[in-house]
Amino acid sequence: MIPVTRLNGSPMWLNALLIEMVEETPDTYITLTTGKRLIVLEKAEQVTNLIREYNKSIGTLTGTIKVQHMEELE
Repeated sequence: MIPVTRLNGSPMWLNALLIEMVEETPDTYITLTTGKRLIVLEKAEQVTNLIREYNKSIGTLTGTIKVQHMEELE
């Protein structure tokens, strides 16, 4: 889970594995794999850094890189 802040200032924790897209236009929108869209106070770069750190902490980042590397070798 990653911490983000709703527009009203209240904290919220999102399952980073369900995040499909993060965009900044200029508000930061997070689109989940369920289709739900959320607006948060954090900048897109902050959110993507949180996602990256979360993936590192649970080991999914390493697994993704390994699979991509193996696919490139084929």
